[in-house]
Amino acid sequence: MDEEQTRQLLSPTPEHLASVRVFPLIPGIKKDVVKNIDTALSWDQLTASDINFAIVRPLVFKYAKPDNMAVVYACFVVRSHFLSEAAENIAYSGVMHSRASLCEILAMKLLGTFASNRLRLVAVLTAGWSPLAGAPPDIINEVREIVGDDETFDPQCALEMAIATGAKAFLSSPVVQTVVNDLYAGRVVFSMRSSHSVLADNYKPRAIEVYDCRKAPFLDHYRLRVPKYGAILDFINFALLLTSFLLCLSSRNLNKMNPFEIIFVIFATAFTLAEYTSSKEHGWGIYIANMWNVFDTSFIIIFFTYLALRIKGLICHDLNSSDLAFDILACGACILFPRLAFFAVSNNVVVLALRAMIADFVFFIGIAAICFSGLLFTLHSLASGTWTVKKIAWLMVQIWFGNTYLSFAQAESFHPFFGPILMTGFAALSNTLLLTILISILSNTFARIDTNAKQEYLFQYALSTIEGVKSDALFSYQPPFNLLAFIILRPLSFVLSPRALHSANVFLIKLTSFPTLIVIGVYERFLAEGQKWRESRTDAVHNLYANLTRRMKNIPLLDLLGSSSTEIYDAIFDVDLPQDDVDDLFEERDDDVATPLLSFPSRESLHVPNSSPPPSSRQEPLRRRHASLPHEQINRGGSRHGAPSPSLSPRPRKATLPGPLLTSTSGEIQTGGPRSPLSRLYLGARDTERVTSPSSVAEASIKKVEALLDDVRHLPVNRLKDEMKELQDRQARIENLLLMLTRGMRNDTGQHSTIRQETM
Repeated sequence: MDEEQTRQLLSPTPEHLASVRVFPLIPGIKKDVVKNIDTALSWDQLTASDINFAIVRPLVFKYAKPDNMAVVYACFVVRSHFLSEAAENIAYSGVMHSRASLCEILAMKLLGTFASNRLRLVAVLTAGWSPLAGAPPDIINEVREIVGDDETFDPQCALEMAIATGAKAFLSSPVVQTVVNDLYAGRVVFSMRSSHSVLADNYKPRAIEVYDCRKAPFLDHYRLRVPKYGAILDFINFALLLTSFLLCLSSRNLNKMNPFEIIFVIFATAFTLAEYTSSKEHGWGIYIANMWNVFDTSFIIIFFTYLALRIKGLICHDLNSSDLAFDILACGACILFPRLAFFAVSNNVVVLALRAMIADFVFFIGIAAICFSGLLFTLHSLASGTWTVKKIAWLMVQIWFGNTYLSFAQAESFHPFFGPILMTGFAALSNTLLLTILISILSNTFARIDTNAKQEYLFQYALSTIEGVKSDALFSYQPPFNLLAFIILRPLSFVLSPRALHSANVFLIKLTSFPTLIVIGVYERFLAEGQKWRESRTDAVHNLYANLTRRMKNIPLLDLLGSSSTEIYDAIFDVDLPQDDVDDLFEERDDDVATPLLSFPSRESLHVPNSSPPPSSRQEPLRRRHASLPHEQINRGGSRHGAPSPSLSPRPRKATLPGPLLTSTSGEIQTGGPRSPLSRLYLGARDTERVTSPSSVAEASIKKVEALLDDVRHLPVNRLKDEMKELQDRQARIENLLLMLTRGMRNDTGQHSTIRQETM
């Protein structure tokens, strides 16, 4: 069975995903979470070891046992419920947030149970689940009566629910990021069904599979929906939109529309259609969660304002309306230029914190405007018609942002007595107190984002990735061709069959994106990471660079710049070292195996022909000598008196085995050679060379065992007993001394110490 068949068997089928029961998990998870969490706990407390072993692990084991692939999605459904309860019930907000955090932790733990299979892991996160799947009919009817479901509910995946509930810790976990990276690069492909698409093409839904460019068609129109390529194409489209915007403003004509203005209107309309399709695909909540979409929505509002005033000016021949339209359009440059620049610095912590800081600033300014609206009305009443509301509001804005001098200069113009008091109080509150509070709020917001910068970035990365995986057919068209596809295919979708609509859609995509598909096909087959052509070219460029830099070192002028000492370290790892040389460094020396046995005086107890005399008188000196000699000298044939042999080599040499012991004359299988560890366990280095028959080997082995038993009897066991007894006596004397020293503190009479001394 090849790898492709194995992947197909391990990947979940659409029938299996449709049969998964989701609804029974939701009330079960909610019940268990409510039962275990009844007080407000922080994230650190919920992830502590005691809570983990007492609450989290039992719940993980319980819900991992059924092996239900929708359990992660169910956890986020319950999390969304607790978050909505926290927003409605302020008194129990802390408890509800703790329960929502526990749902996120359970989702992280349960997701790890599916990590052994890559395709199942992707299916758990990206498969669309319906919360009513597996529910009884009466429950389904009751829910539909409450929400008014008209059979247009789009199933959501676990990643979408995690983004909607703000589960940043879950989205930044390594397991989730592995799937997000695969989706972003297009290594794993799938298609999502959506009933809210502007132009839906669900004729051939693709199951979750690992993409292989060798088996895919060269002009694969599905590659246009890969988020990695989509981000590059979005940057190009935005650059074209900015270019047409600049040409439109630089050549504006109040009386009629010139070609540059028409081109800009077409590109801006196509851009608006793409953003509308994106917001309709995943919902407004997920769309607006992306900070870049806030800029895009602001520019769309400016564009529609310009377009309405421009149409009015052209129809009514009102030059003032056309002039105002271009003035409003010029304000869009404040959004387009930063939006294009943010493509390059999207990972910066300042950019990540910008959206949160802007939101806090607008909220604070709104509250301040409501608070000072009463002062505006008071000043207008005191001015008695000399100050208009517009002028007073502009004066208050100047004082708010630091021009305090105006508050004292214009105070008496409102009222001789109340004017200075009111303006002085307003200047003190706005410029001193409230601005200081605003700066503190923005600083805390930036510090919070800076602390969790990596988590925030990974959240935005996951959000942009899931936004890039879209099922709407219009996303395969680049502006302004999406307008053409909408004009042609939208009416045809009402009259054509799904198969005919799919064929027309594929033909139009390949026709309008033919150059882009060729570039993507060439890149994935030759230039992408892991392709042989790229690896060979990379090695050639590396060798050319190495040779060039090596020659440049010899230039005398470049010696003044110094050289890097790390070049030799890099060169070492570029050299292919033979494995035999590495193994030779750690090769086990045969002569060193028997060194632990040299301390035993067993050699002298063997009675072998032509051996040395019995070691009755020389046993102890020989034992000391052997213990003091280095192992290399003894094993390599050094002299018995400890002098090393002149013929010894620093490199280990394999000893030549004697001829009679290389072959067996009895017909039996030889179990050990004279230099094997088994023979040296029973024989010495010199005795091995003197044994010539199996009977002598057996006799020597018996003598060797007897000598070992004799040595065991003389082990220092008694000495160990004496030392233990000495330690016990010393401990008793220390306790006696302590009793004597603490006798006064305990009001003791000294009887115990006297008894102890007598016993000692």
